[in-house]
Amino acid sequence: MNSYLKSPVIHIMVGQSPRETILSAHLALLQKSQWFAEACSSYSNSTPHDERIVKLPDEDLGAVGSFLEYLYVGEYTPRLLPGASGKAEDQVLEHTDDSQVDEAGDNLLRHAKVYTLAEKLQLPELKHLAHSKIHRINSTAKGELRYAKFVYENTSKDDETIRQPIASFWAHRSHVLRHEAEAEFKAMILEFPHFAFDILSIVLDQKEKGREKDKDHHSKSAKATAGGPADDGDGPITATKTPRTSRKRLRMSVV
Repeated sequence: MNSYLKSPVIHIMVGQSPRETILSAHLALLQKSQWFAEACSSYSNSTPHDERIVKLPDEDLGAVGSFLEYLYVGEYTPRLLPGASGKAEDQVLEHTDDSQVDEAGDNLLRHAKVYTLAEKLQLPELKHLAHSKIHRINSTAKGELRYAKFVYENTSKDDETIRQPIASFWAHRSHVLRHEAEAEFKAMILEFPHFAFDILSIVLDQKEKGREKDKDHHSKSAKATAGGPADDGDGPITATKTPRTSRKRLRMSVV
């Protein structure tokens, strides 16, 4: 028998009255989270059963359920499965058809909520897992903006892990995507100036790199004319010529 089954059962109250839901889990597993370890530090087998309660009034029920599933099996639904190559970067989500599109951004939000909960509960491995699933979802402009709004509302401005890919996504595609959700894009810009700043910073950085590479291109061309080495032919990187990025796949098809 696994030792954690011998530890006290803790009741987790999610949501607020009259809609709260009570979930249960073993203390030994909950203690993998430093937040829960502190919240349950006074509980033991001698604590009355109905007094072993931890309240999470502002957390999403689905995210808490995914957290508990992760504690018990090391994953949460939908699971990551090996892709055709068997390599980690080619993993796919269980029961996911690449032709299906997350129209409203519900799937993006599901994993974003797990990510923010994992941040609160101090579980970096779960954060990484949730983030990796986000990048395997195809969505729409409106779905992406709904996801971006949640992230910019619920994460620190210093959290580049989840914010930077969002800003990069829009910086390289906003000239196309904003026309699919122009009103929502404008509202997002006005409500979250930092979102606009992050996008603008990336665009300006790319323009600056483009100018530097353009100078290098002309320098190489001059050398080639004078008998020096020829240019490599890559040309300058600009805001409308997307460079290679670390994104494993595009989460949205642009026509």
